[in-house]
Amino acid sequence: MIDIDFESLRLIGLTQTIASQLYQLHDAPANASLVRITEIQRDWLTVHDGQAEFRARALPALHDEALAVGDWMLSTTLAHDERWLSTLLPPTTHIARRGNDGRHHSLVSNVDTALLVMGLDHDFNPRRLERYLAIVKTAGVEPVVVMSKADIGDDVEQRMELLRQRLPATIPLLAVNTLSGDAAAQLAPWLGVGQTLVLLGSSGAGKSTLTNTLTQAGQQTGGVRKGDGRGRHTTTSRSLHLCADGACIIDTPGLRSWQPDADEASLTAAFEDIDALAAQCQFRDCHHAGEPGCAVRGAVDDDRLLNYHKLMREARRSQQTPLDRIAQVAKWKVMQRAAVARSKDKLGKR
Repeated sequence: MIDIDFESLRLIGLTQTIASQLYQLHDAPANASLVRITEIQRDWLTVHDGQAEFRARALPALHDEALAVGDWMLSTTLAHDERWLSTLLPPTTHIARRGNDGRHHSLVSNVDTALLVMGLDHDFNPRRLERYLAIVKTAGVEPVVVMSKADIGDDVEQRMELLRQRLPATIPLLAVNTLSGDAAAQLAPWLGVGQTLVLLGSSGAGKSTLTNTLTQAGQQTGGVRKGDGRGRHTTTSRSLHLCADGACIIDTPGLRSWQPDADEASLTAAFEDIDALAAQCQFRDCHHAGEPGCAVRGAVDDDRLLNYHKLMREARRSQQTPLDRIAQVAKWKVMQRAAVARSKDKLGKR
């Protein structure tokens, strides 16, 4: 059993669930200590032991592991006072995305709440917000929608009302000025001791500014481009910062392309309002398209339903094997030839 200072480690997000995993480790080195990854930079990792940060490297046995900021690991000190990470504790939650190449990309681990930051300016995009919601809900992380730039945004009240009508009422929705100290008061329910939050959103949405407001981290920030309102990439890596009240916040770079790392069942559960209404449809396998007796169409915002269908198509494609894709292309070719033949037959009869 490894001796740990729970109170110190709690300030960097340690929970009883993570701590209990230490009892199951039977081959841990005698001089090992529990640390948390706060930043990853190529070969080096920055970790925190509850007292201070230091740099360390992962042993070769961990090179196949998808390490992420927020992971808890065991650290040992070898020759020449070099710090090495030897064991990865299974994360309680893990947020990942699927790249355009189909591969999984780890983002963060062991987070309780995801602050989904979107600006009330040119950054406003309800479809992208729903994509963020699907990603964190399928990871088992509770979302909080944070609409930034409430002080300088466009049509603030109208946009907030649109989101209230479009999103499920169970999802917290806040409009904040990320430069104001009031932001901390608005987010206080999620900033308790031992809580870990991650900020997700596009570049220029105000994630780093909000991180600075809540933690005094001194993150570099930047404005948006005048031409199209798009943000500049001032944050280049994920990093964990400590709040004065005991919570941890992980800031992340802006990502323009997000594909859910989830199957159809998980995505359906993420759209909880559609999932609940679907139980009232006339047909059990209703796709909420043109079927009679559909309880979803008309009750859910039309654009939200279109976005739901788009995400479901992406999930189906991501689950396909190369053979599945070949079979699907062959099927569509047969259908296309049949349609062309029918058209020629009709023209010939005229």
